[in-house]
Amino acid sequence: MAQPLTNRLFSLDVFRGATMFLLMAEAAGVYYALSEHFETGIGHLIVQQFHHHPWNGLRFWDLIQPFFMFIVGVAMPFSLRSRLKRGDSWNDAFRHILKRCLILFLFGTGLHCVYNGRMVWELWNVLTQLSFTILVTFLLLNTSWKKMLSASLVLLLLTEILYRWYAPEAPFVKDLNFGSWTDMLFMGKINDGGGWVTINCLPTAAHTIWGAMCGKLFLSDRSASEKIKYLLYGAAAGLLIGYGLDLLGITPIVKRIATTSFTFASGGWALLVLAALYWLVDVKGYNNWTKFFAIVGMNSIFIYLFGETIGHQWLGGFAKSFSYDIFGLLGFSDTGLAIINGLLVLAMMWGLCYFLYKKRIFFKI
Repeated sequence: MAQPLTNRLFSLDVFRGATMFLLMAEAAGVYYALSEHFETGIGHLIVQQFHHHPWNGLRFWDLIQPFFMFIVGVAMPFSLRSRLKRGDSWNDAFRHILKRCLILFLFGTGLHCVYNGRMVWELWNVLTQLSFTILVTFLLLNTSWKKMLSASLVLLLLTEILYRWYAPEAPFVKDLNFGSWTDMLFMGKINDGGGWVTINCLPTAAHTIWGAMCGKLFLSDRSASEKIKYLLYGAAAGLLIGYGLDLLGITPIVKRIATTSFTFASGGWALLVLAALYWLVDVKGYNNWTKFFAIVGMNSIFIYLFGETIGHQWLGGFAKSFSYDIFGLLGFSDTGLAIINGLLVLAMMWGLCYFLYKKRIFFKI
């Protein structure tokens, strides 16, 4: 049954929660275990979608970071409106954003220290890049949608120009591109083997800006059908431009350096998913299933940091006492036991989110 529309965007809660649930599954080792189990056949092809494409191409997992940055953008107009309603000034909100961006930057750089087991200076984490995209988007929040769109396109055009200026003959070669050159300037190193670059924050700021444009659209007086129509127009444009640039051989889709074609295509998918969820959850009212994911989204930054640091190590070892001992007796293979253990860790992480939800404990920055 359709429910009356409110200013609460339940579809955004679901989108955020589902995205974080998928990230939890990665932290729990589910995708790695599945890859070890399904080495060939259809299972292998499906599991491949939960790993980043090695370079030119687009897999489902390549959309998770754009989804995350887009979702943050959608929430920003709601957050700003709430702060202004309770009496904060724009300057108060700006100081809060600066503090939040600093904390995200420190979390992002700190995670690389955890990964390496020592102090390092690395800027590739999504939280580090998000600290930049949030700040840029906030400075555009009070402008018109045309100015916001124009700013995002300028960032993408600048990205395209910089890559082609640095290496005119082959601008998008792994480890030999503009992004890798800037990493040598910023950090004295490149992302060995992965090809990730810090300057990704420049084009992917478009994801957060587009998200904020959607947030402002949802806060407008337009009808639900009009909102969905504009979301679908944007999705079609992003997908057409992104895949078109790649298919025509103009700019390849490469997630690891966030090429303009990748940014357009992934942005198009983000808009399409948001439109579908908005229609399903907020307009049609099919939301009996949404709480499972929304619970995770309510502590999104916490569960991301927990999963990326101590969560898997603590819970993974604890779960083995049950999964390997009990299911091992039933004759499961090593890869099968790894899958069961990963799913058990994932369940415990979700249980932690549920516990925090029941206790009304929400970690915010």
